[in-house]
Amino acid sequence: MSLRKEHEIHERRYSRNLGVGLTLAAFIVIVFGLTVAKVTSGGFEVPRAEVQN
Repeated sequence: MSLRKEHEIHERRYSRNLGVGLTLAAFIVIVFGLTVAKVTSGGFEVPRAEVQN
């Protein structure tokens, strides 16, 4: 329990930080999902060296 009441600026900072954190988490989830989709679709393969005769 706090002895002083929180100032209004702390409440605004908290809500802004929460919004930025959720946006960052959403971006990470999107990038991770796209990476998983790309790797599992077979589009990501190591190029094979061509054999010269």
